[in-house]
Amino acid sequence: MTSQILALCGSLRAASINKTLLLAAQKSAARHDADITLYDGLGNLPVFNPDNEDTHNIYVNDFRTALQRSDAILIASPEYAHGVTGAIKNALDWVVASGEFMQKPVACLNASGRATIAQAALIETIRTMDARIIDDACVTIALNGKNFTVEDILTDPESSAKLETVLGLLVQSAAPE
Repeated sequence: MTSQILALCGSLRAASINKTLLLAAQKSAARHDADITLYDGLGNLPVFNPDNEDTHNIYVNDFRTALQRSDAILIASPEYAHGVTGAIKNALDWVVASGEFMQKPVACLNASGRATIAQAALIETIRTMDARIIDDACVTIALNGKNFTVEDILTDPESSAKLETVLGLLVQSAAPE
């Protein structure tokens, strides 16, 4: 059975290296009997307010539904001022209480060798949400300063090997026991 993986990019930039990394993962997914869907609606989510947590906002409902339909989650997010991006933090805040991350396998990619603080904070936040962090699948694939394309990532021996390991571990963790 093909694993359904939802990919979340913490950067809203069109030319994000994190998005490029997730697109490379998407292209490699078939080798792991997986299908990766890149969720592109984080920028549409309203700013989280606990008073509106039970909202029927179309964007919030779409995000929650996408998470519910996934077997696992793959996140690539940059670090801004030693912290997680507002886009990814806002998205996570919308699903803390509703529970879509609960017991879901999650891998976190870091596309910058210089960004270590946000990666740790992101993992801690997700662990607090009762997700199953796949520690060995939370890795840095340093692309900063390289202007890599999807094809460059897939043909670079170090980058592609790390990405293949991450995908293998995530799919294995998503398989029913």
